[in-house]
Amino acid sequence: MGLFTVPEARAELSRLRPILDEIVLIRADAAELAASLATGGPPTRLGGVPELKAAQARLDELITEIQQTGARLKGFAPLLVDFPADLGGIPVLLCWLEGDPQLAWYHRVDLGFAGRRRLPAR
Repeated sequence: MGLFTVPEARAELSRLRPILDEIVLIRADAAELAASLATGGPPTRLGGVPELKAAQARLDELITEIQQTGARLKGFAPLLVDFPADLGGIPVLLCWLEGDPQLAWYHRVDLGFAGRRRLPAR
């Protein structure tokens, strides 16, 4: 996959938001199911092993759908999505973290998340 421009990455993030929102919901259900099963407690209102397996399968589908866009899912809890880009000739990853209202951050590829900076105003 190629590089994203900032407007392309923002448009792709908007398109991905329903998928990301679904991941957050299913992630919570899967965590609750897994915790209940691990403690040997009674099945939750969400079900048991079959529902956990279904949730895990759906998460795999959603993650694959994100990756097929060229975006990179770098974190699962919290969600962290990177979009490969180039800013002024420097390879960067445009960076969205769960809870961010919009795509407004980037970091150099060689620095990782620790080098995260706000995108310059244009």
